[in-house]
Amino acid sequence: MFKNLGEYLADLERRGELVRVRDEVSAELEITALADAAFKSGGPALLFENVRGRDFPLVIGLYGTPERTARALGVRTLDELAEKVQRLLDLKPAGGLAGALALLPKLGELKGLFPKKVWRAPVQEVVRTGEAVDLGRLPVQTCWPGDGGPFITLPQVITRDPETGEYNVGMYRMQVFGPRTTAMHWQLYKTGRKHFEKARALGRKLEVAVALGGDPVLTYAATAPLPELPGLYEYHLAGFLRGRPVELVKAKTVDLWVPAEAEFVLEGYVDPTEPFVAEGPFGDHTGFYTPPSPYPRFHVTAVTHRRGAVYPSTIVGPPPMEDAWLIEASERIFLPAARLVISEIRDYHMPPAGVAHNWVNVAIEKDYAGQGFKVASGLLGLGQMMSTKVIVVTSDAPPKPGFEALLAAVRHLRPERDVVFGKGPTDELDHAPLEVGFSGKLILDGTVKLAAEGGPVPEPGRPEPVRHPEVAAQHAWPGVLAVAIEKRRPGQVRRLARELAADPAVRLLLVADAEINVEDPDELMWWVLANLDPARDAWIEAGRTLVLDGTRKLPEEGARPWPEVARLDGATLERTRPLVHKFNLQG
Repeated sequence: MFKNLGEYLADLERRGELVRVRDEVSAELEITALADAAFKSGGPALLFENVRGRDFPLVIGLYGTPERTARALGVRTLDELAEKVQRLLDLKPAGGLAGALALLPKLGELKGLFPKKVWRAPVQEVVRTGEAVDLGRLPVQTCWPGDGGPFITLPQVITRDPETGEYNVGMYRMQVFGPRTTAMHWQLYKTGRKHFEKARALGRKLEVAVALGGDPVLTYAATAPLPELPGLYEYHLAGFLRGRPVELVKAKTVDLWVPAEAEFVLEGYVDPTEPFVAEGPFGDHTGFYTPPSPYPRFHVTAVTHRRGAVYPSTIVGPPPMEDAWLIEASERIFLPAARLVISEIRDYHMPPAGVAHNWVNVAIEKDYAGQGFKVASGLLGLGQMMSTKVIVVTSDAPPKPGFEALLAAVRHLRPERDVVFGKGPTDELDHAPLEVGFSGKLILDGTVKLAAEGGPVPEPGRPEPVRHPEVAAQHAWPGVLAVAIEKRRPGQVRRLARELAADPAVRLLLVADAEINVEDPDELMWWVLANLDPARDAWIEAGRTLVLDGTRKLPEEGARPWPEVARLDGATLERTRPLVHKFNLQG
């Protein structure tokens, strides 16, 4: 494992996975152009040594491939994370002294679990407080043209419960408003927000520290959907994964312990008596802009950093981005725990096109009728799985990835009997639901059916080519038809679906907007699921076809204001094209 970010960068450079960009670039849009090209092509991490008008270099792409993410977390493949956690869950001593002695060698799995306090730290080699604090010195990115300003995108936001003293480390984007203030994007169901609300009820300020960098495991841990367990928090998970304790040092101006080997720490507070500040827009992990919304204001009282510090950053937007591999890491780590609760689960996967909360494929060991629905319903009750919109269940072994799992499910699907609609919470950043944070749910039971469920279905045929004036493009797979249309009026998709469902081979109809390449399954599913509220946009047509309307919704269809896709402007792409070619970042 790596002691700090510098060790990790040195390892990437030795492996040829780090490119030093010495050309002057702007933190406004230009870094995004190069990073997006690198992510889409599986390219290297990028270290920008000359960021215009800023005092520090910036690195991006630390988790830019699954292999790089695995190495950052100390394993060869992300699947090894599940094996590591499974070994921990297998720490069950047999009876008597012999059983206890047999357990001792396994306790090495817990080495490093508990953080270690130190009294001097590299992150406090330079300390700036009061008027000397200037966030404008940091190369904070403005990622997309429609963003409300620059955003810190890889923070480890450290807070402590005002009542219990329990720590939490979360990753919440932070829009920079001035030299000493940012927004704090604490959504309602996040632990940081719970700490804030408790501080409000107690009538006191909430102290906050924000770490940037350190061992790359620390940054990952801030993203992990760790359940709230007394006495354990994200740096315990980081210590377990790295096999040695996370070293913590007391912050200079707040009563919090922070990572000693971080690159930067921002110290300060949030005052619950202050009015919220309008934060956003922001080109988000959904691929669309989220609109301005009110959030607490963070006041920075100190910035500490290493000499020669490097600012770590990332971008999110239309997938795939590097957050997909952080999501997959969490998926692997929490698979053994999910199996403990729902023993039939063979495996599950959140495809990058589903941007974490839109789509989960789960493969199960099936023994009885209705088991597919039982497992899917159980998953919707597991922590952050509550935000999932579409769950596809199969009984394939080994489980198939992404779109292949959907096609496998359609082979065994009769929509009129094998689809369940429901409702529940969803990600607040999801623009498709009629209400913020509350969406329809959709379960597709694509397992092999038993006699009690009506028995197996015939293999699906390939739908016939569509000849319709409103269909701009189309593509078919066995049982699945995808069409792209120019959306002009409310009700257009329902009328079109009635006509297209006349083909008995169409078990699943996917409808997207004309700008989407329906021959690309990942782009197609990203678009359809992002624009889908199953309560409004999914239905059974002609008693046999499941329709998913993934088009933009019009105000007459009850939609909230529809956002634009986060895309770079042509001028930025043209300006950065020479560097994209110079460093061979295109796919």
